[in-house]
Amino acid sequence: MDVRRRLGLNLKKLREEQGFSQESFADHCGLHRTYISGIERGVRNPTVVILDKIAKGLKVPAGQLLDDTKLTPKRS
Repeated sequence: MDVRRRLGLNLKKLREEQGFSQESFADHCGLHRTYISGIERGVRNPTVVILDKIAKGLKVPAGQLLDDTKLTPKRS
């Protein structure tokens, strides 16, 4: 899986688990909602500075955002 897609899926999963909407999470991190949306869709390629902001906003290590072992396939 492409690393941008993996990042997006992990971000969305963690954000939703913590009860954030895209807009509230973006505000929490000092980013724009459309930027968070682009990351979650795998169309943005954020810098390490942005990854750090996101990780701090979620209170997780930055590496967890790139971890492929946390992803579970969706069931139909």
